[in-house]
Amino acid sequence: MTVAPPCPFADRVDDITPAWLSWILDAEVAAVDAERVGTGQVGSTYLLTITYVADSDGLPGPARLVAKLAADDPAGRKGVAVGYRNEVGFYTQVAGTVDVRAPRCWHGAISDDGTAFTLLLDDLSPARPGVQAAGCSPDAARAAVRNLAGLHAPRWNDRSLADLDFLTLTDAETAAFLGAVHVDTTERFVERYGEVLDADDVATLREAAVATGDWAVARPEPFALIHGDYRLDNLMFHPDGKTVTALDWQTVSLGPPARDVAYFLGTSLDVAARRAHEEALVGVYHDELVARGVAGYDAGRCFDDYRLGQLQGPLITVLGSEYATAVRTPEADRMFLAMATRSCTAIRDLGSLEVL
Repeated sequence: MTVAPPCPFADRVDDITPAWLSWILDAEVAAVDAERVGTGQVGSTYLLTITYVADSDGLPGPARLVAKLAADDPAGRKGVAVGYRNEVGFYTQVAGTVDVRAPRCWHGAISDDGTAFTLLLDDLSPARPGVQAAGCSPDAARAAVRNLAGLHAPRWNDRSLADLDFLTLTDAETAAFLGAVHVDTTERFVERYGEVLDADDVATLREAAVATGDWAVARPEPFALIHGDYRLDNLMFHPDGKTVTALDWQTVSLGPPARDVAYFLGTSLDVAARRAHEEALVGVYHDELVARGVAGYDAGRCFDDYRLGQLQGPLITVLGSEYATAVRTPEADRMFLAMATRSCTAIRDLGSLEVL
């Protein structure tokens, strides 16, 4: 009698049983313990500790894995299903073609409607996540922008990426829709945080939202595979201070690569540190691109694209705040406010709206 294979994705953590893992990992699992980690704004994450049936040849599989699943609330999954498809697509279809540091993926699968998925990823201990509200040092930022060059350079202006069903270049219709959504959600963001945002930041948030439709289709080249939400909470920092690994690929897309750099520096460095170090850090990123073979993209154009890319900050901050499925917490509020105020200041400092 042939035994049917199990469902390749787990709808909930209780579905990750020893029998299920045995099939997925092709190793006999005796027990699995799942411990929830993080708050999960649009999904849920667990650390799995795996015990295998004794094997004379040693451990037959990883002792610990990170399991990423869809959000606990089924009602909230449909609105973020595109993100689930993006992340599974990145790990299973393109991660091996770029040189960015990301966790090894042991298994990735998603339902037909995109509302349930499972990723089994390497546990990155002893690396620790960054803390968005706290910011980071210029040295940490230097390691992070070098890692970005490893994402962007290998598939620089590679039009074959558009053949993948989860990756597209933004067209005028999509840009207009995104702009309208951003304007609407910005008003809700201002209503939520208006008492602690100063008038200049409120004005910048609104101006950036109005500009989004035009900005989203500005400067379509160069383009590359971009992370879209490359910030401290989505990065793991190794104790060596030089190794940075990027997580949370739900916003992966095709777009101007300098947007990732601008978003990271604009939201992750405090204002004084960004002002003092951003030219040098963008220079480090550009030098790394050149070392990886990117030609015809000079340092002046790179920095100008960085200025324009700062508008990524309000867009992702506002949409992330409004569409997060997790329960609102003081920690999440501090994160979103730090991102908003830092990126708004960067937009004004760099004249990003005037670049359009």
